Amino acid sequence: MRPRVGHIQFINCLPLYYGLVKNDVLWDVELSKDTARELSRHLLEGRLDISPVPSIEYSRHWRELILLPGLSVSCDGPVASIYLVSKVPITELHNRKIALTNTSRTSQVLLKIILENKYHIHPNYFECPPHLGSMLLEADAALLIGDEALQIHYQVPSGLYAYDLGCEWKELTGCKMVFAVWAARRNFADDNPELVREVQRSFVHSMSYSLLHVEQVANDAARWECFDSGFLKAYFSTLQFGFDAGHQQGLREYYRRAQALGHISEAPELNFLEV
Repeated sequence: MRPRVGHIQFINCLPLYYGLVKNDVLWDVELSKDTARELSRHLLEGRLDISPVPSIEYSRHWRELILLPGLSVSCDGPVASIYLVSKVPITELHNRKIALTNTSRTSQVLLKIILENKYHIHPNYFECPPHLGSMLLEADAALLIGDEALQIHYQVPSGLYAYDLGCEWKELTGCKMVFAVWAARRNFADDNPELVREVQRSFVHSMSYSLLHVEQVANDAARWECFDSGFLKAYFSTLQFGFDAGHQQGLREYYRRAQALGHISEAPELNFLEV
């Protein structure tokens, strides 16, 4: 049986999959690429067995899912690929329009937490595709994630302000920030525990391999990306892919604040697969 496994198509997840390619693990899984938002929908609707899911989606469906230990997409300070881009300083965004990328829910809630808890402002939000020019035609600021945000990190457009949400979260809370977690459908894990453990071990091994060979990963990625290998090496070294006690503390703090502001109905339990 080949488990159906999701793969976030943004470059930030390349280190988690690079080792799978190098070690021929892809023959053992049926891999599907999409945004984290779509992958979580496929997982919950039974079209995937194991997948990364946005942290906010785990909180809304945690009773149906079980977490894979040791795996996340996180940061401890700068994240470099989640940005608020604004025509005016962030402190001047009260009652102004902010366009939210429709490819992320975790970052949407994160931005609202930061603006309400840190800056005490309440903008007007709307959701749209992640095209900066179109977003700023209708709004005073735009939330971008993934490859589009990485372009901002590479070079901020002239005349605009850019705010790294990883830095903003760290300044607000002192915590790490977890953007995505790996989860399996609970019924699938109950029926196939060793198979899910094999997938978890493969991803952890892939992550370790990539971190040991980060320069090689960056060089290979630069062949088909618009970024040079030095920029990508620094980016991959900024991201964190583990899920230690500090990450768990940061995730619980995110859930606590999200619940307090009414973005989720309850703070979920973090239930992990036994490995």
